[in-house]
Amino acid sequence: RIPVVAEESAAAGAKPDVSGGVFFLVDPLDGTKEFLNRNGEFTVNVALVRDHKPVLGVVAAPVLNLVYYGVAGAGAFVAHGGGAAQPIKVRHPAADPLVIVGSRSHRGDSLDSVLERVGAHEMRPMGSSLKFCLVAEGSADFYPRLGPTCEWDTAAAQAVVEAAGGSVTTL
Repeated sequence: RIPVVAEESAAAGAKPDVSGGVFFLVDPLDGTKEFLNRNGEFTVNVALVRDHKPVLGVVAAPVLNLVYYGVAGAGAFVAHGGGAAQPIKVRHPAADPLVIVGSRSHRGDSLDSVLERVGAHEMRPMGSSLKFCLVAEGSADFYPRLGPTCEWDTAAAQAVVEAAGGSVTTL
């Protein structure tokens, strides 16, 4: 009874009624370029959205045998290779130098401009919503997304980051 909004169905013009304020948001293949390049850095993203906010998120990286999930008020977790889930939290304080994750496939001049202003940092290129997950687990400190994106690309990972104690903001 909960409507499902998926990237592919939305692109085809299917628009379920989400006026009830609760729906699932699904991206069955986030990181198409990573999938095509066979580097394993693509994900399957599922979020439960309530009143315009992702409150539950699952980000699965099948080739890497990783599943991240987060639930508002209950915490965030990662499971490796089908094993038991382990709790994760964002790193606080940030590392010195700052560890930044950025798109492997969409890097541009705007990211380079931000990196110049940040100062000393370590840059880790990564594909798909895994960048959010590295922040959530404390392996990275900052993920600047400067180009356009869609909710199905970010909602599940946002739920994971926020459940891990982090935040997702706009400029």
